[in-house]
Amino acid sequence: MPLTLYNTLTRRKEPFEPIEPSKVRMYVCGITAYNYFHVGNARAFVMFDVVRRYLMWRGYTVRYVQNFTDIDDKILKRALAENTTMGAIAEKYIAAYFEDADRLNILRANAYPRATHTIDGIQRLIHELEQRQYAYAADGDVYYAVRQFPDYGKLSGRKLEDMQAGASGRVDVDEDAGKKKDPADFALWKAAKPDEPFWESPWGNGRPGWHIECSAMVRDELGESIDIHAGGMDLTFPHHENEIAQSEAVTEKPLARYWLHNGFINMDGEKMSKSLGNFRLTRDLLTTYDPMAFRLFVLQAHYRKPIDFTADAMDAAANGWKTLKEALQFGTQFTGLPGWSSEVDALDQETIDRFNEAMDDDINTPIALSVVFELAKLLSREGHQLVHQDKPDLTIEHLQQQWQTFIKLIDVLGLTAQTAIEVATASDGLTDSKIEALIQQRQEARQSKNWAESDRIRNELQAQGITLIDQKDGVTRWHRN
Repeated sequence: MPLTLYNTLTRRKEPFEPIEPSKVRMYVCGITAYNYFHVGNARAFVMFDVVRRYLMWRGYTVRYVQNFTDIDDKILKRALAENTTMGAIAEKYIAAYFEDADRLNILRANAYPRATHTIDGIQRLIHELEQRQYAYAADGDVYYAVRQFPDYGKLSGRKLEDMQAGASGRVDVDEDAGKKKDPADFALWKAAKPDEPFWESPWGNGRPGWHIECSAMVRDELGESIDIHAGGMDLTFPHHENEIAQSEAVTEKPLARYWLHNGFINMDGEKMSKSLGNFRLTRDLLTTYDPMAFRLFVLQAHYRKPIDFTADAMDAAANGWKTLKEALQFGTQFTGLPGWSSEVDALDQETIDRFNEAMDDDINTPIALSVVFELAKLLSREGHQLVHQDKPDLTIEHLQQQWQTFIKLIDVLGLTAQTAIEVATASDGLTDSKIEALIQQRQEARQSKNWAESDRIRNELQAQGITLIDQKDGVTRWHRN
């Protein structure tokens, strides 16, 4: 079964065929840098990180770009409130983005273009739109003439006559009404207001509109047509609709082959919004829950479906993460078994096929997770057998294969790297090699009948979470608690 993705543009699942064989160009809309990102943003960032990881797992080379909007009314308002500059506010929250995204184990993008670094590309695109009669200037502003683009509305399915004024999304409608030729037109360039940052342009001092930024950044970083453009469902209209209109009017090529949109996170059954007072920042959430528990919470629902954030749901995700984490930790016990190797010639292909089948069906992470949990429970059971009965039920070769398969698959879901760090640095930084060296010292002490030194080493390891098991054949096994 080939990988299929639900394409918002065509409203159906389609086999994934990149423009260039084995190469994927992918763009994900990032944050507007005026605050810490909220859990709805986090869902998008986690899910499209998983899409990227899965494409890499299936052998694609992925160039992944995520932007920062660092000039915007919201940023200017925050700067004014804090008596600082727009640049200072943007830098603060871009740095915060990386801190929180790293905790969620989101892979770094190949590029993070910023609106303020793309002014030349933005102005060039606006100029080309003017030349083709898709844009017009009005008192220092420049607007996109929506009715000039016959396909406007093809992504969202909206008809132009049904759309309300204010499609620009971040423009004061009353302020611009007298300048627009049509209420549905949206701003490409905005004349500078007093005491605002601005850039020189052919239309006068000003700054870019919101939508034109992404069109220019996609073009600069990835070219005129890309494979995947992704973001939250709320971006479908007007943001992504306007991107299509801007880009395709100039290039006469599809901006993206596949448009992917994730569903909302609801808070206790209600849509998350500031007006309802149920707005939740990711940074605040991570003070209560393990970042991997939140990642698991996101993956337990299909990315296109809404997901309800409740305390019970997060507690269930935390328990699920505990199960996976125990399997990871139990896996370290096997390293002390005679004949154990950290690498195996082949993974469990039947399990991998089941995992891939789920992910090939429009990235069905709930089904893929069920496969991973089966492995986790098997490894945990074998770990208990090893601790309490001194012998696992499975052969060493089979255990190695299941363990390596488990590690590979949870890495595809982004649940490995942080945990691998935890395991490698557990017990105050004791690595496997250090533990083995201390066990060897203890063996030498026992052979010399230096029981005090032997006990000291055992107690030192025990204090750092390492349990030793002396077997009848003289071999000492160990595991992390």
